[in-house]
Amino acid sequence: MLMRSKTLFATTAVLLIAGVALAERGDDADRKSKNGHAEGTVDGVSVVVDYGRPNVKGRDIWGGLVPFDAVWRTGANEATAISFDQDVTVEGVAIAAGTYGLFTLPTEDGCTVIFNSVAEQWGAFDYDSSKDAGRVDVAYGEGEFVETFEISVGDDGVSLAWADRVISFGVQSGS
Repeated sequence: MLMRSKTLFATTAVLLIAGVALAERGDDADRKSKNGHAEGTVDGVSVVVDYGRPNVKGRDIWGGLVPFDAVWRTGANEATAISFDQDVTVEGVAIAAGTYGLFTLPTEDGCTVIFNSVAEQWGAFDYDSSKDAGRVDVAYGEGEFVETFEISVGDDGVSLAWADRVISFGVQSGS
């Protein structure tokens, strides 16, 4: 009974913290890049992502608007926030339950996905790598052209799609 109460308390605390962090995205009524929201369950883990949804609008995205070898906020406006309601492994890297800033470091050949302990920040202007909770390297996937940046939570993990690139990472329960 005590263990069940501790688990319930921990889960409730994570969800409350996640709710507060994710509720901080600004009103998008006057923004060109609207807010996006994705959620789902992967291997029993609740995954919630809140992000800004920029459009291609004829621009050169990868290596242009989103430069290679520079940390990107992974969306528009506020940094993207991702929450896990329990400990997980992402592509083999342990990440504790909680809410993180989700950043990416694109290169010509692939991408480093970054989980930063500072979820509430504007863009990547104050990004501090010393606050990273974990990093994983993934290859780009192929997909159809996507005009408006889209994040989705699927059966195996999370996918980010924009322009001609897809960035996916697997999520598994840490227990």
